[in-house]
Amino acid sequence: MSQVIGREARTSNGRIVGVVSCVPSRVRKNDDFFDTFGEAGVADVVKMIGVKSRRQVEGDTTTRDLCRSAAQALLKELAWEPESVDALIFVSQTPDFRLPPTACALQADLGVGQACIAFDINLGCSGYPYALWLGMTMIQTGAARRVLLAVGDTISRIVDPSDRATALLFGDAGTATALEATDDDSASHFILGSDGQGVKNLIVPTGGFRDYMACGDARLQGRAGDALYMDGGEIFNFTLRAVPPLVARTVELGTTDNRLPDYYLFHQANQFMLKHLIKKAKLSPEQAPLNIDEFGNTSSASIPLLMTTKLKSALRERSQRLALFGFGVGYSWASACLNIGPLRVVDTIEV
Repeated sequence: MSQVIGREARTSNGRIVGVVSCVPSRVRKNDDFFDTFGEAGVADVVKMIGVKSRRQVEGDTTTRDLCRSAAQALLKELAWEPESVDALIFVSQTPDFRLPPTACALQADLGVGQACIAFDINLGCSGYPYALWLGMTMIQTGAARRVLLAVGDTISRIVDPSDRATALLFGDAGTATALEATDDDSASHFILGSDGQGVKNLIVPTGGFRDYMACGDARLQGRAGDALYMDGGEIFNFTLRAVPPLVARTVELGTTDNRLPDYYLFHQANQFMLKHLIKKAKLSPEQAPLNIDEFGNTSSASIPLLMTTKLKSALRERSQRLALFGFGVGYSWASACLNIGPLRVVDTIEV
């Protein structure tokens, strides 16, 4: 019997028709951090995480701004009238405000009609497969024919600049994905799971309505409460426990027709960790492309950013079977195995 590693779900009659990623034009290379951490200090971290450069927002630019630019470009290239969008889902852990929902602001930004379902989802690393599952389910049930997923994060705005474990790791990106109803009844398969015992290992302790700094966790001593805290060792151990069985079961669910995925796209968490997962799954580097060296860990945006950078030509040319894996903060994990392409729009833009 297969190991139970999450809630399994299946959808049909929905497809991805376009994906656009938007990254800031500001590039921060590793030598930008020498004055803060020293050349040797930077090298020690980089040999593990594998990040050579990352994109970071400037001024008051937010995730909403990046997702808006991506969505505007996507709607234009698809020739979709904004009023034709039935649902808009914003997935991020860096919204504009505690309230109101950023999705409502984006609905107004984009000129989407008032008969639009719009709401936020507070998810990070697993957010893209979760969003696909939810959007596809809305289409399958008839609640919507066209769904716009705005998925991204600007984690650079919540890291402590003196914490080399996070300051060197994270980059910023926003994405937009267009889903549409189709007569094709081919299945998309998903696995979704969570383990809240890991909440304390990747957390911004203050800023909400509970102060985790007051709990006495010794790991937080001397740290800024409004900055991201990450216990890298615990995150690594969680990933090695959760992701290999997730990969195996996802492939099992998605290949009942004996066609294996063409590509395996992993959340770009950490290069050392990713190479370990890829080796354990017996995949070639070509099957599991990486871009963490160029963009860093972009949280919820990392999987669609992989699609628009490493798979741009492949997704334009023909249908590809993709296996997608998101895992991390929460702890939360999600996967998808589905056919994508040929896409009308797949692109990366800068602001």
